Amino acid sequence: NTIAPFTPTGADEAEEPTARETVVVEVGGKRLEISLPAVLGLAVSPGEAAGAAGGSKKPKRKAVKKSGSGASGDALASPMQGTIVKVAVGEGDTVAEGDLIVVLEAMKMEQPLNAHRGGIVKNLNANVGASVSAGAVICELKD
Repeated sequence: NTIAPFTPTGADEAEEPTARETVVVEVGGKRLEISLPAVLGLAVSPGEAAGAAGGSKKPKRKAVKKSGSGASGDALASPMQGTIVKVAVGEGDTVAEGDLIVVLEAMKMEQPLNAHRGGIVKNLNANVGASVSAGAVICELKD
């Protein structure tokens, strides 16, 4: 499967053929060997290959907040948007670390929200069927 090299029309017949370099590229999961003029300077060492692909400056990615318990300090917050399907505690109840507080449904999956510390449930803002947004405070756990 040999293809003749491209020769532009109107090229000077007196010009010497330019030196060529062979480069291996991957397209659609298949490795292909291509031959290019050496003046392009595409041959790179393996250490330089990573930087040559997209230039030396790559856009920085912002850190993504991990979806965890959404707890900080005394407040227990919703880690995601969803609907409350079960409230396991009441205002003034004493809970231990790891006890179930509410069950949140998001995208047809139930996510239990557990107490991140022991304490007394205060300011309970959870009703079955209520929609909550990510970061909404469900309750506070006071000593």
